[in-house]
Amino acid sequence: MATLRLEVVTPDKTVVSTDAEMVICPGVVGEFGVLPHHVSLLSALKIGNLRYRANGKDEEVFISGGFVDVNNNICSVLAESAEHARDIDTRRALAAKERAEQRLARREEDLDEVRAQVALQRALMRLQIAGV
Repeated sequence: MATLRLEVVTPDKTVVSTDAEMVICPGVVGEFGVLPHHVSLLSALKIGNLRYRANGKDEEVFISGGFVDVNNNICSVLAESAEHARDIDTRRALAAKERAEQRLARREEDLDEVRAQVALQRALMRLQIAGV
């Protein structure tokens, strides 16, 4: 079966480096798939679930926004943060969810509502991907 190279990198590390049969990315205007020999593409990504199939096995990776570049049969994902579903610390994600919900519920004058909403969205997506 034909494959393309998938690289998921953050400022700290390489999270995924593998040959994949397909990749499904959480684009800012909706999910989109990338197959081997896909036309060149550059897209912004939102907080979400990046899915891919490698060696016939489906995998999931949480990404916290970023960009994807597809070129010459290489799918490069540059993410602010990323982690495999199996590596998500659910206790930490639950604590982050509770903190964000508390901040939003208090509605304090100095509340950065956008930041709190994004923190809540990241925590909820991590929990969803981890299956909690």
